Amino acid sequence: MTGRTPATAPAPLAVTVVVGSNRHGRFGPVVASWLLDRLRARVDLEPRTVDVAEVHLPTSMASTPEATAALDQVTPRLAVADAFIVLTPEYNHSFPAGLKNLIDWHYDEWQAKPVALVSYGGRSGGLRAVEHLRQVFAELHAVTVRDSVSFHNAGASFDDAGRLKDPADADAAAKAMLDQLVWWGRALREARHTTPYQG
Repeated sequence: MTGRTPATAPAPLAVTVVVGSNRHGRFGPVVASWLLDRLRARVDLEPRTVDVAEVHLPTSMASTPEATAALDQVTPRLAVADAFIVLTPEYNHSFPAGLKNLIDWHYDEWQAKPVALVSYGGRSGGLRAVEHLRQVFAELHAVTVRDSVSFHNAGASFDDAGRLKDPADADAAAKAMLDQLVWWGRALREARHTTPYQG
């Protein structure tokens, strides 16, 4: 009698959460903490973060010593990611300038990788920022996953300790989004290893 060799579980995906706001008094760290708790509960994801507030890239796109130092800190952390989750508020019908600046300083690091989107805001829940980000990442040859998570009236949705008052819907949405991110992340990681992507 011959037995089958058990299939080896795929290596966890290295997923980088990009915290997209650097505004004073921002709410992003509260949502990021909630999101990271969900990521750490999964065995198929290895989370790490890049916080726009800690990245000091000039907006001039000039190759200065300051820009080089900032890139040396952040670019390798983007390059090693198998997948991304971009966390964004909505500012004036779109996403923050600091986030756009981080995105624009990079190109290869985004290519042929999946991006999930989590947003927060007032009545719109940041969904207009998400739609703009989908266009930007399509131009960079990244793949945005279909499902996202959005927090409408986010400040009122969390208590003073940073816990969601009614987590059921958000937890379900996060699971659906992360399941899609894992599928795309595994598929694209294998494809990149088999055939280098020519964007």
